[in-house]
Amino acid sequence: MASWISMSEACKLLGVQPQTLYAYVSRGKLEVAPDPADTRRRLYRAEDVAVLAKRKQAGRKHETLAANTLFGSEPSIPTALCAFSRGRPYYKGRDAVSMARTATLEDAAQLLWGAERAVDFSSLKSTRSGKPGRDAAFAALASLAAAGHSTGGRLTRVLHAEGQNLVGQLANAFGAWPGAEPLHLRLAKGWKQPAKVAELLRTALVLLADHELTSSAFVARIAASTGASLPACLLAGLTTLSGPLHGDASGRVRALFSEVERLGEDQVLAHYLSNGLSPAGFGHHLYPDGDPRAAALLALFEPPKVISRFIGKVTKLTGLQPNIDVALAALVAHHRLPADAAFGLFATARSVGLLAHSLEQLGVAQVIRPRGRYVGPMPESHDQNAYGETRKA
Repeated sequence: MASWISMSEACKLLGVQPQTLYAYVSRGKLEVAPDPADTRRRLYRAEDVAVLAKRKQAGRKHETLAANTLFGSEPSIPTALCAFSRGRPYYKGRDAVSMARTATLEDAAQLLWGAERAVDFSSLKSTRSGKPGRDAAFAALASLAAAGHSTGGRLTRVLHAEGQNLVGQLANAFGAWPGAEPLHLRLAKGWKQPAKVAELLRTALVLLADHELTSSAFVARIAASTGASLPACLLAGLTTLSGPLHGDASGRVRALFSEVERLGEDQVLAHYLSNGLSPAGFGHHLYPDGDPRAAALLALFEPPKVISRFIGKVTKLTGLQPNIDVALAALVAHHRLPADAAFGLFATARSVGLLAHSLEQLGVAQVIRPRGRYVGPMPESHDQNAYGETRKA
């Protein structure tokens, strides 16, 4: 067998469609490389295909399935929203990092949702009561989910309009200033930040809009497959996103930075290295050469000196590059944003992707019913303990 094979050969051996092949690649199960003869084409490592084919064949046997249910019931949900190629994320074929240089979250939503009209997250009146933050955000979504209507029998453009309102209200709950401006400007005003910081927020929001079939996207799709309302789908996804091994990983990084500022970067790093631990926020299973989202954001501002030195020393001594969680935590620290701002940015941005996955699932019209035990979709943050963890359906 040759070392590398074409897409058509890989699909034939595995008995899958190209979308499933992309899913295998994004989850690190299948290595891909450009075709030297035609850079527009991709080649797939034959050994990886052979391993997957063997496991798939074993999964078809009842006795093997009973003894090894992990692979047999592992979910495989094709998605055309986000894919990874050469260490970079793409939104429906568009380089997400390049897109973030000029696009707004509204632009990303129009692309990911397939909306015919421009998306508008403006909100002229805030219904939030009390202090802004995740408490207000989850309370607002829970109220909307309780009164929400099923997605069944409703036109896509109507669902798009509802989605716009949901994202706008979510941003308000995290402190966005009511108004008709793009969402990053509303957040900057609400957090009392100048236009320069608003540009950083815009970049971060676009970079975080989606990341293929993460745990939160998978949960949102399950909710959508049952006909649940859009706010219910979004609430399901965001509760999963709130975990420290996913969208709230920047909280762990923020705690790490507090230690660095209190004790000094050398003492903190020595503690981690002496115990064989990797500092939170460094490395990413999808980006072995470094998270391009983090690099793009960190290139736009200078983190506090002690944090900048710490990042440099971690990279030098471990070889691990900072991921997007480090970039978000550094952004919050540098501009003294609200304590919940990193999660607020992540949740608001990813609400676009979660709604996109929910809408895409509606087009599949299939109820997702995982059975037995399975290894779920990868968490987005780089925490080695999370990747081998078995979850029950």
